[in-house]
Amino acid sequence: TTKFTSASDIPVGFVEKNVKLRGRLHHITEKGLEVEHIPISVPFITSLQRKWQSKGLLLVRLAGVELAPSGMAWLQQELKPKQIIWFQLLGREDLALECLVLVNKGRFLSVCLNEEILRQGFGRTARIEGLHHDSRLYWKLHKRLLRAELKALKKSKGIWREESYSERIKDRISSNKFVQTLKQFVDWLRGSVDR
Repeated sequence: TTKFTSASDIPVGFVEKNVKLRGRLHHITEKGLEVEHIPISVPFITSLQRKWQSKGLLLVRLAGVELAPSGMAWLQQELKPKQIIWFQLLGREDLALECLVLVNKGRFLSVCLNEEILRQGFGRTARIEGLHHDSRLYWKLHKRLLRAELKALKKSKGIWREESYSERIKDRISSNKFVQTLKQFVDWLRGSVDR
């Protein structure tokens, strides 16, 4: 029933047991998701507690995911402000929580954002911070994330999209030293003609 307003408020036991918490999304930043924790409500006690609860947002990072810039845009498009999300605690590093983030899609379906970002090709699999490297849970989750990344790789989605032949030729021509010097010369000529 306690409302957590910073990562340090969360008991070590919660992190060790990988407890799932519920929260309301406020902002999506470069550092992660800023989430307001929503404690379990007990009718009479909750109304009393609200008066004394401090305000603050938890910084929730997507565990095991190295987000690409396109991933940030995708998150801002997918998630709505004030949306309710679930986050399963995997670790705590400084002021941030490493979590699996779940979003409800319809009544009975929830999507793990960590996997979905990788499946769409908007990030790469990274080490899951906070979990012991030799634990069963680490390898179970890491395997799930790698599978999601592999799907994007096979379908050439997002960052795994291969450049077409014409795009590669165009890039090579534009990065050619002679072509760059020629462009500079043309720009110089235009500048001197305009004077």
